[in-house]
Amino acid sequence: MNNIDPAEHFSSRPGHRLKQDAGNPAVLNEMARHAAAQLGTQTLSPAAVQTVLRLIEFIILIVSGLVAYRTLSGPFNIVDWHYYIAFTVGPAIAITFLEFSNCYQIAALMRPFTTFSNTLLVWASTFALMALAAFMLKVGEDFSRLMFGLWFVGGFASSFILRLIVAHLIRRWARNGRMERRAVIVGGGKSAESLIRAIEQQPFNDIRICGIFDDRDDKRSPPLVAGYPKLGTISELIEFARIAHIDMLLVSLPVTAEQRVLQLLKKLWVLPVDIRLSAQSSALQFRPRAYSYIGSVPLLDIFDKPIDGWSSIAKRIFDITFSLIGILAFSPIMIATAIAIKLDSKGPVLFKQKRHGFNNEVIEVYKFRSMYADQSDPTAKKTVTRNDPRVTRVGRFIRKTSIDELPQFFNALFGSLSLVGPRPHAVAAQSHNLLYAEVVDGYFARHKVKPGVTGWAQINGWRGEMDTDEKIRMRTELDLYYIENWSLLFDLRILFLTPIRLLNTENAY
Repeated sequence: MNNIDPAEHFSSRPGHRLKQDAGNPAVLNEMARHAAAQLGTQTLSPAAVQTVLRLIEFIILIVSGLVAYRTLSGPFNIVDWHYYIAFTVGPAIAITFLEFSNCYQIAALMRPFTTFSNTLLVWASTFALMALAAFMLKVGEDFSRLMFGLWFVGGFASSFILRLIVAHLIRRWARNGRMERRAVIVGGGKSAESLIRAIEQQPFNDIRICGIFDDRDDKRSPPLVAGYPKLGTISELIEFARIAHIDMLLVSLPVTAEQRVLQLLKKLWVLPVDIRLSAQSSALQFRPRAYSYIGSVPLLDIFDKPIDGWSSIAKRIFDITFSLIGILAFSPIMIATAIAIKLDSKGPVLFKQKRHGFNNEVIEVYKFRSMYADQSDPTAKKTVTRNDPRVTRVGRFIRKTSIDELPQFFNALFGSLSLVGPRPHAVAAQSHNLLYAEVVDGYFARHKVKPGVTGWAQINGWRGEMDTDEKIRMRTELDLYYIENWSLLFDLRILFLTPIRLLNTENAY
């Protein structure tokens, strides 16, 4: 079998995607609906917990240095700036060493006494490195050895106490289900049973198996495997994952069953989850970097959730920061627009429209009302066209200049939108009487990330009326390119190019 290349088999090129039946989503059976409802709440992400811990530990180590300084030297003095540099650089080095020592892995955090020696060695190595640097730079006499000794003891004690507290919290969160990685097994029978047993035997793992999905009938795939029920077919799994908060799909098919694996992945790649292929029973050996592990259970990484862990935290901080800046900067324009709308026609200033959000969930997006109130189309079943009589005089101007979109800064601030991402389409948006998902293969993969106020497609000219199948295909192609190549720098680039590209109003009306 060739190694599965997601970029080759599941890229944004139309020929490589499987058409989805948007108009007729799979109907879940009662057991699957009940299970999905129980999994409807969001859990604490282990990656987010690890990220926050790194930040807290970094701050604690800095504070312990400042406490040592205050204890021995009294009030802070700018003359001793070299201490403040050391108090910042040292913790940064320690956090880096702890990361490479796997001291932030959940299994390690749950057993702080097991990692006691590693943590102590990291902190000692940090001080050894700082001492070497002071010797090489000939600045050792500028530092108090007693102060650094006090910092060493206080810093390590503070770090270890923090880890004891975190271990207690993680165990409690694991018991009450607040922090776990929810996994669904794809494929049943003996291979699924073997995978489940192996996972259950791993100590301190945070995996919760939520059920099994398999297209085969009960004769070939038993309805109960290792105590877990078969909840439905693969098509039903896609609907299940849009109701339940699932983190991971574990495909239990043999690695050698290439065609069957590819058929499954062509259906599943649109979901915003990690997809892993069980490799425990495979005789084939891949490069070590191709594997990830649950305890000692090897898995082949097929797809990763596009924006997860620290990336999701950084993107959320980005959204809040720039949304507040946008609201403050454009507040005079928004106030003037609200007054103009009120004077121009009867009806509310704001218009709320239901659109597809993250993971295909329906969200409400805010816009300034640009149509006559009695002719508004909340479902957007009929696309706005050039010289559309439903659009008011003020509406034509604010649509052409995209001022009608400014209230979406509040959507981004509150979290239903991101500032940058695939533009959310109305739930009933159509092209030639076909829903967009019926026109474009893999359309729902746009929803693997949170939709945005602006996006890569928009600054490349694909904004305004989607009156041809080609336009919606091209917009989807660019949206998927953004998802596959996301970074904060990419977001910044799109954000700062948006006002420039909005000067081209050819397709906006």
